[in-house]
Amino acid sequence: MGTNLAGKTLLITGASRGIGKAMALKAARDGANIAVAAKTHQKHPVLPGTIHSTVEEIDAAGGHGLAIRLDVRDEASVENAVAETTGQFGGLDILVNNASAIMLSGTLELPVKRYDLMFDTNVRGTYLMSRAAVPHLLKAANPHVLNLAPPLNMNPKWFKDHVAYTIAKYGMSMCVLGMAQEFRGQGIAFNALWPRTVIATAALNMLGGRVNPDHCRTEEIMADAAHAILRQDSRLCTGNFFLDEDVLRGTGVTDFEKYAVKPGEPLLKDLFLDG
Repeated sequence: MGTNLAGKTLLITGASRGIGKAMALKAARDGANIAVAAKTHQKHPVLPGTIHSTVEEIDAAGGHGLAIRLDVRDEASVENAVAETTGQFGGLDILVNNASAIMLSGTLELPVKRYDLMFDTNVRGTYLMSRAAVPHLLKAANPHVLNLAPPLNMNPKWFKDHVAYTIAKYGMSMCVLGMAQEFRGQGIAFNALWPRTVIATAALNMLGGRVNPDHCRTEEIMADAAHAILRQDSRLCTGNFFLDEDVLRGTGVTDFEKYAVKPGEPLLKDLFLDG
C-alpha cells in the first residue's frame, strides 16, 4: 500500500496524551487529517495535554487536527465524535481505539466504580466506537480499525492479581477477533497492537510507583508500529494480534535502543506476554 497516510482521516480516542498522541503526530507528519477525541479539554491538574494542545501540535507537524471532546462511555458522545469527524473531513479511513482505563487490583480491593469505569471505557467504549465508525469505513478505500489490546492469553497468571482489568482489556481483544471475521468480506481490517515492553506514559502513575520509567520504552515505538500496520492492505491484513517490536522487525528495523527511555537499561516486559 501507500508509503504514508497523506490525505487519510483518522479518529483516535484518548489522543490528548501518551500513545494516542504519538500516533496522531506520526500521521500528522504525513499530512493526515486527525480527530483527537478525548475527555481532557481543559488542563488536567496532574496529566499533560488537552485535545486542543494536541491539535496545535498536529497542525504544526503538517497535519489537520480536529479537537473533539469525547466520553467513550456515552453513546451520544460516540455518535457525535464520528459525525463531527466525517462532517469536517468528508469521511473516515481509520479508527484507533486507544482510550483505556486501568486499575491492577484484586477482586476484594477493586471499587465497583473502578470496575465499571474499566468495562465501560475498554469494552463498551471500543465496541460503540467501532459500531459507529463501520458505516463510514465501508466507504473508505483502505479502512482500518486498530485496538490497543493484548493477544488473548489464557494463562491464569494474567488473571489472578487483577481479574477485572484482564477481562476488560481482553474484551477489546475479542472485539478484534470477532469484528475481523464479521467484516472480512467487506474489507475492513480489525487488528490489535500491544507493546512487548512497558511504555512510559502517564498511565504509569496509576500503578503506584511499581514501574520505573527507566526500564520502559517511549510511545514512539507504538506510533511507528501503528503507522506500519495502517498502511497495509486492509483486505490482506486483518485479525492479527501484533506486538510493536515484531511489526517493526518485519519492516527492517534493527535498532530498538532509540526507543528506550534510558538506553542500556533492562526493559520490563508488558502484561499478558509469556516467555
